[in-house]
Amino acid sequence: MDRKILKIIPAVLVIFLLTGMSGCKSDRDEESSFKGLEESYTINRFKVLNIPANVPGKLTWSIKDSIISEGSELDFISPYAKTYPLTLKIEQNGNVKTYQSTISVNKETDSYSKYIASVLDFRPAIGQFTNEIPEYLAGNTANTMLQKARESLIGSNSTMISLGGFGGYVVFGFDHTIPNMNGRDFKILGNAFWGNNANDPRSGSCEPGIIMVAYDRNKNGKPDDNEWYEIAGSEYFKNTTVKNYSITYFKPNETKLPVPGSEPWQTDIEYIKWQDNQGNTGFKTKNEFHDHSYFPLWISDASYSLSGTKLQNNFYDQSGNGSYWIGRSYDFGYADNAPNNDEASNIDISWAVDKSGKYVKLPGIDFVKVHTGINQEAGWLGEVSTEVAGAYDLYIK
Repeated sequence: MDRKILKIIPAVLVIFLLTGMSGCKSDRDEESSFKGLEESYTINRFKVLNIPANVPGKLTWSIKDSIISEGSELDFISPYAKTYPLTLKIEQNGNVKTYQSTISVNKETDSYSKYIASVLDFRPAIGQFTNEIPEYLAGNTANTMLQKARESLIGSNSTMISLGGFGGYVVFGFDHTIPNMNGRDFKILGNAFWGNNANDPRSGSCEPGIIMVAYDRNKNGKPDDNEWYEIAGSEYFKNTTVKNYSITYFKPNETKLPVPGSEPWQTDIEYIKWQDNQGNTGFKTKNEFHDHSYFPLWISDASYSLSGTKLQNNFYDQSGNGSYWIGRSYDFGYADNAPNNDEASNIDISWAVDKSGKYVKLPGIDFVKVHTGINQEAGWLGEVSTEVAGAYDLYIK
């Protein structure tokens, strides 16, 4: 063997051994950085307790026999004032260490409201109830209309706002974190109802809105762009649902000569031009029942765009002659999709998914965004438009 090679081999062995020792030392340092759980933790109801472990290995957090997390840290929240026995198991290289503690959840000093506590944004799409619910008055600005949305939605005596056609949205928040527990966690109110003469069960006037939720992880009091997750309702994974759909509405010339349609209710079938990112374009119709502007009058731009998930059209002409339109209710996970006294208007935070469609484990939510999920006109009924009439936490009685 070459003498040079013989000289190199011991040096390589030394480097290898030093590297291995350094790696082992790093692992031990990571293990020793976790000193165990505290004897007990205390937190108020509807507050998130964060317990970091940040050690390598397989971690299992459990309350009694129920696994509540397998992450490197625990986010714990409860709506109940009680004491929970906490167990953490850490498995490393076949060895298991078990740590015990308790979490005492206390009732808060100041009472929380179960209802909407803030409205952060309101931007409806075009629609026959836009400028009416809430009412626009000459000189009103976007801030004025946002304040009117607040007056409509905040508190226990909430009234309705209309989001207009596809993409119109509202963003609201609560004065506490709604916990993500087993089962459905909050309800969104709308004006959906079953049709007395509908042939299909669970059908009538159902105008489903997409729901987004956000947990204020950085505690800055607002929903950041990277904190939003979509509630994956019953249609989310179907190929009839369009993700990242975008539509642009163009301000109409209110003085132009209208183009009447073949039906007496069609005042102008070329009223508001629209185009989407799928290559489609067309006009929204003005009907004889609403003669005001359908374009938000506080928006001065010549056009504006809205985007989000779009659902398959759900309205159809049951009568066959245009006199009786019916909107089918989707199974779960949407706003204004079922009557307020129906379980389908309750939402489970566990349905939240990230942008790739992967389910996420949120401890709870602080903010909700709802946007109209359908781009359809249902004959003389006009555009399918989600209405929001309030929302509340299902755990506060």
